[in-house]
Amino acid sequence: MNDSLSSSSYNSASISVAEQDVDPIRRSTNSTYALSFEQSRHWRDVFWLAVFIVHLGGLGLLLVVLGLNRFKKNDRLNIDRYTYGFLGHHHGLTEYYWPLYAVAAGAGTVLGWTWLLLLGSQANHMMKVSVHILTTYLAVISVLCFWATQFFWGITFAIGAVIQFLYVISVIDRLPFSMLVLQKAVKMAWSLPKVMCVAYAFILVMLSWMVLWSFGAAGVVASSIGDSGRWWLLVVLSISLFWTGAVLCNTVHVIVSGMVFLVLFHGGQETASMPPNSLMKSLRYAVTTSFGSICYGSLFTAAIRTLRWEIRGFRAKIGNNECLLCCIDFLFHLVETLVRFFNKYAYVQIAVSGKSFNHSARDAWELFQSTGVEALIAYDCSGAVLLMGTVLGGLIAGTCAGAWTWLRSSDRVLMVGSTSMLMGMVLVGLAMVVVEGAVTALYICFALDPLLIHRWDAEFFNQMSEMLHQRLQHRSARGRQVLTHNTLDTHIPN
Repeated sequence: MNDSLSSSSYNSASISVAEQDVDPIRRSTNSTYALSFEQSRHWRDVFWLAVFIVHLGGLGLLLVVLGLNRFKKNDRLNIDRYTYGFLGHHHGLTEYYWPLYAVAAGAGTVLGWTWLLLLGSQANHMMKVSVHILTTYLAVISVLCFWATQFFWGITFAIGAVIQFLYVISVIDRLPFSMLVLQKAVKMAWSLPKVMCVAYAFILVMLSWMVLWSFGAAGVVASSIGDSGRWWLLVVLSISLFWTGAVLCNTVHVIVSGMVFLVLFHGGQETASMPPNSLMKSLRYAVTTSFGSICYGSLFTAAIRTLRWEIRGFRAKIGNNECLLCCIDFLFHLVETLVRFFNKYAYVQIAVSGKSFNHSARDAWELFQSTGVEALIAYDCSGAVLLMGTVLGGLIAGTCAGAWTWLRSSDRVLMVGSTSMLMGMVLVGLAMVVVEGAVTALYICFALDPLLIHRWDAEFFNQMSEMLHQRLQHRSARGRQVLTHNTLDTHIPN
């Protein structure tokens, strides 16, 4: 965001803050939030907690069986008899492919930890690089796939590069404000070193699970079943890894966003009103009473959010093509309905008040819509920028593992490379979510009481207020334009 924000906007924003400060309903809501964190909590979304635990136990057993069956001996558990005769056969051992996944895990861990270490000094440059280099990286991988005669994957990565390029072009005017929000979120996250330590710890937890996951995945790659059978098994394992990684990422999200909210709400970490042992309480709530809500939200939130970003980006650049606009608007309103019940801002509500996921998501969205902050959130694409960094980290990890696989067993490059990319994305995502958690807490605080942001950073408050004013004016003008167009259509004779 540049320095063109006017002083008059600051005056009007200050008046708005003063009015909201004396609002008794707003004060009552703030008091409710203050009390909720300290109250005892009930277990929420227990069904999804049970599903996740059963899934982990069942998958863990399957991974052990798949890995052991080819560990140091072909068909150790005599599983090949169930596949013999109808699927192709391949003789390999688990330990031959397991180190390849270790390369991906190592690369992802290094990238994730490097991101956290450089968060305070070089985060802005790293985010800018990830936005601009991802398209090029996807295009290069596409060319390599065509060179290796892997036409399907070549076309897939080429389409990804085109979509990424078009999306960046469609939101290029939004990037300055998005980078501003990310800079402030980094500033807040860097001021909470203990929270950063939690992120490091969760990366280690994820790495521990990946040891077992990669053991089973290596057993699948080495198994005697045909390519189609191996790919189906790897897809199942990848879906499981995605869900597990999303659960851990969103657990960190709950912890970070809860701590940022408390710091802003109470005016600092050292204030007398700050709850004692707040970090440990946030951690305890996240892995116990609220863990079912996190498991539930992790299934759907990421996919819906990504789809919403893409639709919003293309919708803004369609122009006057009414047929295409009608189709996009249908998808847009469908996704907006889903966002009401599945959005990342629910994690702040979960952290602070311990509500169920859908209840938290609905409350957060109603808060944004009632205050107009939803217009600001729709304009901000900071989440997309963080996702680009996550995807780039995954591509680098997948490239490292894929390059070594090419030297050892060229016919298994895509199997190992694609699953290694997912491993890298999960590990880098655990670092990125620290900033994302701070972003969501900043928006919740701004919608709940802008004075919380003003007290923390007056300049940032002025910039957010000015941008909110611009977005509301833009929506109002667009609404008048649509209304005028429809009125003229009704008066034009057929």
